[in-house]
Amino acid sequence: MAILNNLLPPFLLLLLITLTSAQLPESETQTRKTYIIRVDRTAKPTVFPTHYNWYTSEFTSDGTQILHTYDTVFHGFSAVLTTSQAENLNNNPSILAVLEDRRRHLHTTRSPQFLGLRIQRGLWSESDYGSDVIIGVLDTGIWPERRSFSDQNLGPIPKRWKGTCEVGERFSRRNCNRKIIGARFFSKGHESAFPGIGVGNTTSTLEYRSPRDADGHGTHTASTAAGRYSFSANMSGYAPGVAKGVAPKARLAVYKVCWEKAGCFDSDILAAFDAAVNDGVDVISISIGGGDGISSPYYLDPIAIGSYGAVSRGVFVSSSAGNDGPNTMSVTNLAPWITTVGAGTIDRNFPAEIVLGNGKRISGVSLYAGLPLKKGLYPIVYPGKTGTLSVSLCMENSLDPKEVKGKIVICDRGSNPRVAKGVVVQKAGGVGMILANGASNGEGLVGDAHLIPAVGVGSNEGDFIKSYASTSRSPTATINFKGTIVGIKPAPVVASFSGRGPSGLNPEILKPDLIAPGVNILAGWTDAVGPTGLDVDTRRTEFNILSGTSMACPHVSGAAALLKSAHPDWSPAMIKSAIMTTASVVNNQLKLMTDEAVPGKASTPYDFGSGHLNLDQAMDPGLVYDITNDDYVNFLCAIGYGPKTIQVITRNPANCNMKRKASPENLNYPSIAVLFPGSGVTSKTFIRTVTNVGDNVNAVYKVKVQVPAKGVAVIVKPPTLVFNEKAKKVTFTVKVTVDSRNLNLGESGAGFGSISWVDGKHVVRSPIVVTQVNPL
Repeated sequence: MAILNNLLPPFLLLLLITLTSAQLPESETQTRKTYIIRVDRTAKPTVFPTHYNWYTSEFTSDGTQILHTYDTVFHGFSAVLTTSQAENLNNNPSILAVLEDRRRHLHTTRSPQFLGLRIQRGLWSESDYGSDVIIGVLDTGIWPERRSFSDQNLGPIPKRWKGTCEVGERFSRRNCNRKIIGARFFSKGHESAFPGIGVGNTTSTLEYRSPRDADGHGTHTASTAAGRYSFSANMSGYAPGVAKGVAPKARLAVYKVCWEKAGCFDSDILAAFDAAVNDGVDVISISIGGGDGISSPYYLDPIAIGSYGAVSRGVFVSSSAGNDGPNTMSVTNLAPWITTVGAGTIDRNFPAEIVLGNGKRISGVSLYAGLPLKKGLYPIVYPGKTGTLSVSLCMENSLDPKEVKGKIVICDRGSNPRVAKGVVVQKAGGVGMILANGASNGEGLVGDAHLIPAVGVGSNEGDFIKSYASTSRSPTATINFKGTIVGIKPAPVVASFSGRGPSGLNPEILKPDLIAPGVNILAGWTDAVGPTGLDVDTRRTEFNILSGTSMACPHVSGAAALLKSAHPDWSPAMIKSAIMTTASVVNNQLKLMTDEAVPGKASTPYDFGSGHLNLDQAMDPGLVYDITNDDYVNFLCAIGYGPKTIQVITRNPANCNMKRKASPENLNYPSIAVLFPGSGVTSKTFIRTVTNVGDNVNAVYKVKVQVPAKGVAVIVKPPTLVFNEKAKKVTFTVKVTVDSRNLNLGESGAGFGSISWVDGKHVVRSPIVVTQVNPL
């Protein structure tokens, strides 16, 4: 529930409160929950010396305990309240919004070279590997003893750093160093929702009430962004080589907001944003999202609110796009000030081969590292042919040992963890497992460190194997594991799970912004759990291989650190622009990137945004699209937010009384999304401004247009941009005309093109997406 004071007409607010009360029994209305309270900081009476004194005296005088206070990216506090207390607070004129604390989830399911980084030249050398840039990672904490976090040969901690190293369970000040320069943990929101579970109660689940990582996710993302060189790195023999983060010399500030088996709570996340900006980070990396497929409006989304507070103070924020692809409109973290990162493959794979009794060979993927199956073929069975869902999914205690003992078992993907299905098979006496994707997963595969001989296959191959097992008189098979293969083509490919556009909030802003490596990524790992994270997995490994947009996000965080080091005067929007306008849309076969969900199918900007991260070009983009805080406020005005609503996000009242109504499409974004009604001939004009950041102050750029579709015309004025010492910024217009009578958008319902500014050295590319919408 979210209650917004003065944001809704009185009759709607009354209806909201009435419906909320009517849906709950009277006893239930007094259930205590955590709420985040947005306060108008300017309303503090002068009699109170601090905002905290004001909060405790006026808003929680009944003894309610305040969990967090916020004073940097957000103004207010969080507290455990009853429904009636929350509604009473909403009636206070000093309260702008009352938001119910929500639970979030992590976005997880050889990359630096694949991004174009080279040791002797380019962005690594020009930025000194990100030296002295501080990356704040909001995640599950860190395992500080890993080689990835050594401070050997690093200089002193930057003087501007104001953070601290919080001590706690198995974490002392000695665990921080010149690499991990700060570490904090935020558990009050979690503890109010799950008292006695996890934190401080290690008997129910392994957890540390400290910045120490009991999950592994935070260690993985931190080392992906900024891990030091680690030689002889591998995961049980897979992906051998030198492990290193994108910005190996960048400093790390760790903010633990997610807890083992309990998720991440908005009140804790917002407190971490507040602390990180106060501490002095330059970049924030947050691989966390809603997990429910629904994107809240920006004023109800603490990640969007906290990110705005950071970006408005010069801190770059990158976040994961979510793992609900390939469904349309599945992308999350949609605010235009956030850099939203989807996932792609790299040119490395871990193949395994299934050999059927009929001689058919089928390729799959596996990270199984135990003893192989003995020579010969084994009986193969698909228990799910009976139609029982729990059996087809190999849920706990669902398999009949009489049916599966001594056999390779086919299990359908879904519901329970992929690796847990193998444990179920093993308990029932099976010798191996074939994990088959469903139609929703398509052909996208990720490697898993299975505990028994097991392999994952795509939907089509899975259907073929299930048909063979169900119709053959004596079906047999075996599994062969092929280790690590590099040089895979094509790559990158858009990961099937990667969140897809268009934006469900404002399709005028193209999301995701770009994709980065997010499939089968090797990085550091906790020593608290095995590579599968299962309780029965007693293995321990320094590195692990994971997949998800969680893994893609820190690649961009590290990239931003390199760019910030090379260009310390660039704003977050300029860094974002440089990354987006230099992104690549082709694979290593020099063809348009394809979609893993449907092999061979061309992907689109709804899948990859501006393209795949290409750091070889990002250091010198030529031109950038900058965005100011006022520009973001104008955007919020343009989408219909009122002054008080905007103040929830920006901390300051907004003036939307502009002479000319702003258009959300005219936010100075590095991409253009065009929405048109379904009939007639219609034109729209978009305004953009670029800043020359190249070496040539007298640069001249000419436009190159790729028309999005038949029936669409694109005219750019002026077609040539001329810069000089005085004219470092130049504005141009893009007029897009759609003739619906001749329009051909194909099955996707959208047309995809681009405009590029070219000067002979740089290509500054912005995608254009044209979508036909039916008027309401």
